[in-house]
Amino acid sequence: MMNKNSKIYVAGHRGMVGSALVRRLQAEGFNNIVYKTSKELNLINQQDVADFFEKEKPEYVILAAAKVGGILANNTYRAQFIYENLMIQNNVIHQSYLNNVKKLLFLGSSCIYPKMAPQPLKEDYLLTGTLEYTNEPYAIAKIAGIKMCEAYRSQYNCNFISAMPTNLYGPNDNYDLNNSHVLPALLRKFHTAKVKQQPSVEIWGTGTPRREFLHVDDLADACYYLLENYSGEQLVNIGSGEDITILDLAMLIKKIVGYTGEIVFDRSKPDGTPRKLMDVSKLQKVGWTYSISLEQGIAEVYKEVLSIKLFD
Repeated sequence: MMNKNSKIYVAGHRGMVGSALVRRLQAEGFNNIVYKTSKELNLINQQDVADFFEKEKPEYVILAAAKVGGILANNTYRAQFIYENLMIQNNVIHQSYLNNVKKLLFLGSSCIYPKMAPQPLKEDYLLTGTLEYTNEPYAIAKIAGIKMCEAYRSQYNCNFISAMPTNLYGPNDNYDLNNSHVLPALLRKFHTAKVKQQPSVEIWGTGTPRREFLHVDDLADACYYLLENYSGEQLVNIGSGEDITILDLAMLIKKIVGYTGEIVFDRSKPDGTPRKLMDVSKLQKVGWTYSISLEQGIAEVYKEVLSIKLFD
C-alpha cells in the first residue's frame, strides 16, 4: 500500500493518461507527485533521466509518457515511433531499477497483440502472431517495455508491473484530424459538420471493424487499483470488455453532437485491425471493473470541449 506522502513520479503528466492519473492520485490525497514537462526533462536523453532520478529519488513510477498517434501518424513516422518509445522506456525503467524504486507501472497499448489473434484478446496471446503493419513499430516498442519489466523483475527482483489499456478517450485528448485516434477524430468531424451545416461526414474504411473504448478516468482508477493490489509478473489488460463497430460509434457520436447529415465511408482507406476486444477477466478477478458507459463518457467529453471552445 502506498503512503499518502510517498513520492510518485508520473511520466507524461500532460497527456490524456498522465493528467488523469495525476487527478486520481490527488483525489486520493497524494501530495508528493513529481512531474516534468518534456522541455524540462527529455526522457529520450539518457543522462537527463539519470540526473532526474538521482535528484528526485521517486518511490513509485507510473510510465505514461509515449509518442502516440492514430493509423496515419503510426504509419508515417515509423522510425520516430519505435526510436522515441524505446528510448523513453529504456531510460525510465533502467533508472527506476538503479534508484531502488519500490514499484513501477508501465503502460502499453492493445496494439501489442497479433492482428488476427482470437477475440477477446487474452494476455497469453502476446507474441503468438504477426502484428498489424500500420502500428508495428509502436507495438514492438511496447512489447519490449513489457519484456523489460519482466526481465528486471526476474534478474533484479524489481516490482515492475505492466498494464495494457484499450482505446481511450476523455479530457486532454488529441483532436488533431491528422494524428488523432478514431473517437476524438469523429467527435470533431461531426461537430464541424454540424456547425458548417455540411451534408455529410466522411469516415475512413468500411465501418465494420469493432473497437473497445474506455474513459481515461476509468483507466486512472484501474491503474491506482493495480498499484495498490497487484504485483504479478504477467501484464494485465485494462478495458471495458465490450466493443462497438465504427459505424455504430459514428451513429452514437452523431446523436450526441446532434448532427443530421449523412455518414459516408471511404472504402479506399485502411480499416486497421478487424477487431480489438480485451479479455478483462484477469482484471475483474483482481477486483476491478469499469463504471463510465460509452454514451455517458462521450456526452461528458463533448460537453467539456464545447465549454472550453476547443473546436472553435
